[in-house]
Amino acid sequence: MLQLKSFTFNPFMENTYLLYDESKEAVIFDPGCFEKYEQRELSDFIEKEDLKVKYLINTHCHIDHVLGNAYVKRKYEVPLYIHEREHPVLKSVSAYASNYGFAGYEESQPDYYINENDQLKFGNSSLEIRFVPGHSPGHLVFFHEETGICIAGDTLFQGSIGRTDLPGGDHDTLLNAIRTQMFSLPENTKVYPGHGPMTNIGFEKEHNPFVGKRARF
Repeated sequence: MLQLKSFTFNPFMENTYLLYDESKEAVIFDPGCFEKYEQRELSDFIEKEDLKVKYLINTHCHIDHVLGNAYVKRKYEVPLYIHEREHPVLKSVSAYASNYGFAGYEESQPDYYINENDQLKFGNSSLEIRFVPGHSPGHLVFFHEETGICIAGDTLFQGSIGRTDLPGGDHDTLLNAIRTQMFSLPENTKVYPGHGPMTNIGFEKEHNPFVGKRARF
């Protein structure tokens, strides 16, 4: 059975997710761990559960989601997977990291590109990949059908959506992608966003003020 562990890291209060199953293979999504104590919190859990990290995935490459990339790659000797359109976004982080107080930011390079036509397989689990751009140009979300878990990054939040005023963002693109790619998931799908609490597709279809039934178009 697929299990999920969440961590909240850095001043942006970013949600980092660890997925693993009975095989003990694991995937880390969006490591925001920058400080040493944050890195220890992540690694202590992995050691406690005797997990083997197989992949490092960025749903997208804004600074708050990639601060721990270099640490995870080095610590667990795993490849970094991103969408190709996120490569310039990742590369740009080193140019502005110090402006946000991350003077010691260590740049990371992707090892492989992934897209919506792929499946992410580890242990006894397989995740469907969906392309949901708008918050960033190459944003991906990951869905596990058996448990209804969706790693959503900064696409859909409880009662909100990802901001679209950053470079590469587009409001209409995000709204359309959520309606076509996220809202086509089962209503009981558990949405684990990049910030804030979990929500579900049924609730957001009904109540989300940006894309739900009551949204103003």
